[in-house]
Amino acid sequence: MSVPSRGYRVSDESPVYIISVAAQLTGLHPQTLRQYDRLGLVSPTRLGGRNRLYSANDITRLHEITELSADGLTLEGIRRVLELQLEVERLRSRLQEFHRE
Repeated sequence: MSVPSRGYRVSDESPVYIISVAAQLTGLHPQTLRQYDRLGLVSPTRLGGRNRLYSANDITRLHEITELSADGLTLEGIRRVLELQLEVERLRSRLQEFHRE
């Protein structure tokens, strides 16, 4: 029996997954998620200053981190790749703005 849709939509940025669910979705141990948070590889929202809540975007990023790790990158290498990807996104956005003008 399916549950009828009530029209609820959650954006990919909305922090909705507790650490145990995020661990299940990514196949990573909760302690690994905590380490990635400490290293700044992923930044879940903090609820009450303690509990981590992960968004769909965070889960996607964790999958990407897992792939990069499987490719042999160190955590520092992964951090740098993610930083460079963010910079490329920023530059592309600025370039699009420039082309619109």
